[in-house]
Amino acid sequence: MAGWPVGVRAKVAAVLVAVAAAPPSRFSGGGYWQAMHGAMSGWFEVRVDGPGREHFRVFCLLDLEGISPAGDSAGARLVIVDARRKAFRTTLSDADYERVRALGREYLRRNPRSCV
Repeated sequence: MAGWPVGVRAKVAAVLVAVAAAPPSRFSGGGYWQAMHGAMSGWFEVRVDGPGREHFRVFCLLDLEGISPAGDSAGARLVIVDARRKAFRTTLSDADYERVRALGREYLRRNPRSCV
């Protein structure tokens, strides 16, 4: 996300802060926070459009079962797993979505979970 336009990063950050402060299952997100479906069921996506109508996506999981590195229950965590950008009116490939899911599986395999 470091190479993303400043305004896009600011909007994504604002959505993530708002979601983390509210119960995510109840957060409407003003169209920016979406529950995903199909093969991505269980995932959430922050959707922001930038200059030139380029699409920016951040893929998130809600981790309700993780153990913190200190060994205690971490409670609910909003986990940012991956971020992608794509041209106007294009879609990510099935391989792109599989790479996102693979990162999520790798994260969930760890307990205690890694935190950055």
